[in-house]
Amino acid sequence: MRLVFAGTPAAAVPSLRALAESPHEIAAVLTRPDAPKGRGRTLARSPVGELADELGIDVLTPGHPRDEAFVATLRELAPDCVPVVAYGALVPPPVLAIPRIGWVNLHFSLLPAWRGAAPVQHAVLAGDEITGATAFLLEAGMDTGPVFGMLTETIGPHDTAGDVLDRLAESGAELLRATMDALAADRLTAVPQPTDGVSYAPKLEVADARVDWTAHAMRVDRLVRACTPAPGAWTTFREARVKLGPVRLAADVPPLPPGSLSVAKSRVLVGTATVPVELGEVQPVGKRPMAAADWARGVRIADDETFA
Repeated sequence: MRLVFAGTPAAAVPSLRALAESPHEIAAVLTRPDAPKGRGRTLARSPVGELADELGIDVLTPGHPRDEAFVATLRELAPDCVPVVAYGALVPPPVLAIPRIGWVNLHFSLLPAWRGAAPVQHAVLAGDEITGATAFLLEAGMDTGPVFGMLTETIGPHDTAGDVLDRLAESGAELLRATMDALAADRLTAVPQPTDGVSYAPKLEVADARVDWTAHAMRVDRLVRACTPAPGAWTTFREARVKLGPVRLAADVPPLPPGSLSVAKSRVLVGTATVPVELGEVQPVGKRPMAAADWARGVRIADDETFA
């Protein structure tokens, strides 16, 4: 088939690579416009755009997919299908109708669970043991279209959202390629999503990533893992923000008051509503992540100091 691939972040790169290595023709790649990056805030291509440049594929970066120039270009390209992985902008119905087959989205959840921008993060936050990826036909509703295929993925007890997304990006790429193959052979029919089991996964903002030490230790653990690597779980110490890497429940020590800090035998413990948690990495503002014990030695925690 003749394809236009749409995607933006690193999680979409394996899918673009898989389709580029397939018999299908990629006429162009659609990605979000170049954005400021790094301390210098210089404009940089998206990860998908960078790979497209390496592969010698034309890159389209409209401000919005409804832009008249882009719509005209898409009509001229006349793709059979537009496979989509985390493109990052809503596509209006008239543009969805341009490809012969439509826009086929790879979404990192088992739809209709976790519709929205942050499905993997919400699956980790909710304590789900199983998640997956779904290939479905885009329509006007948010992740509501009929389904072509799914795969499942286990969420381990210490997995971060980044760990799970990395695995789903690879396995999902194969699902998307298989979906394109089957559609090209006209041997695949989309099935409507169930009406029950619907849940939503809005983007997790920085404010959502603040640790509440009065919560259950398991909730603290899940929040930190769900926010790793982005937006990054955080708390405050001496009125300054510090980011936290994944923690471990420390059921082998006495309880501590919520937020209280204790350093013992190269372990840094923090109290919660239940058992303490052991810190992994800590990243003060303007510094690199470091082992919690190294951070504690540097700041010399007093007996009455807490996280807030």
